[in-house]
Amino acid sequence: MPDSNLVLLVDGMSLLFRAYYATSYNGYIMKTSSGVPTNAIYGFVKYFWDAVQTFKPSHVVCCWDMGSKTFRSDLYVSYKANRSEPPNELLPQFDLVKDVVSSFGVPNVGVKGYEADDCIGTLSRCYGSEADVRILTSDRDSLQLINDRVHAVIMKKGLSNYTVYTPELLMSEMGITPEQVIDLKALMGDPSDCYPGVRGIGEKTALKLLKEHQTIEGILENISSLSAGLRKKIETDIDMLHLSRQLARIKTDVPITCSLNECGWKVDYDKVKEQFEALEFKGLTKLILT
Repeated sequence: MPDSNLVLLVDGMSLLFRAYYATSYNGYIMKTSSGVPTNAIYGFVKYFWDAVQTFKPSHVVCCWDMGSKTFRSDLYVSYKANRSEPPNELLPQFDLVKDVVSSFGVPNVGVKGYEADDCIGTLSRCYGSEADVRILTSDRDSLQLINDRVHAVIMKKGLSNYTVYTPELLMSEMGITPEQVIDLKALMGDPSDCYPGVRGIGEKTALKLLKEHQTIEGILENISSLSAGLRKKIETDIDMLHLSRQLARIKTDVPITCSLNECGWKVDYDKVKEQFEALEFKGLTKLILT
């Protein structure tokens, strides 16, 4: 039986891209008999179903990006500018996968101007007051959201391979709190999102600074105690440090509403079967519907 009070927040973008590259690395793209690519959707469903079977949520929501233009790209024009366009075979799967998610009775949530992370952050705070929350993602940015009731389920290679991050595990692994994850990224930057932080400061130095001074404010208040080289790096990139912090922080106040009543896990297997038949997912039909 599902946990009576457990919400699974799915990072749809993370799962879909992960599924696409995991199933196309050898050059073969699964398609329907009419030529519609389906490999990412197929892999997405396998990841999604495995997580549902593993964590047995009572409620499920799937969050999505709504285009590349967000408040972060307004703040910093180079934000994610290093990312190439999605592969052509993936493009038609963006809408189709949402149809599949809907067939499971799961709401698709996304807000223009924000990323899926921001929707997840907002809903985690909303639901966390009345339920336990698990964030299913490959993105370690979500570690800033964890608390006693909200845990990040970080996907590893393959199925049924997860690390469930609590504040205690984060502290034992990295020696920092969830809130310090934001300052860590501000200091060291994020190459995948294309913002530099403080040039010349990597993870090791950033962690050392945070363990000694707790926050960026603490570092700046004690900047005279730092080595001359480190002080110069921070002073040279002080504006980028503050901007990187804004870019790193996941929003928790996105204008969305999705009550628990709207996302209860109750599958209409006839609707799922209809979607699977349209996409010619014979293997998944056997896995999930029998």
